[in-house]
Amino acid sequence: MASSSFHFLSLAMLVIVSTLWVEYAGVSAQCELSIPRLVSQCSEYVQVSGPEIPPSKGCCDVVENLDIPCLCKYVTPEVEKLVSMEKVVFVAKSCGLTVQPGTKCGSFVVPPHA
Repeated sequence: MASSSFHFLSLAMLVIVSTLWVEYAGVSAQCELSIPRLVSQCSEYVQVSGPEIPPSKGCCDVVENLDIPCLCKYVTPEVEKLVSMEKVVFVAKSCGLTVQPGTKCGSFVVPPHA
């Protein structure tokens, strides 16, 4: 049951991100190319339900090359229902990225202690 729930969540994230991808055709090339890889490699680490799980090397390989400001512009309330922004920060930091307090991604603002 948990496995099918996870697959549904992954599919839902893919549909939402793909919709955003098509809707915002002006997104930078790096941002466009990152979205499918980000979903396939990292979705299990940022889903709303469940504990924080250290990301895989495959996820970190994608995260290390992201255009964060570009992607954050397209985080909608619908995406935030599926993706824990706190876990996104956890994954980014686990992958060695510096996450600046005050950074805004969708409606989420990185807190001072992050």
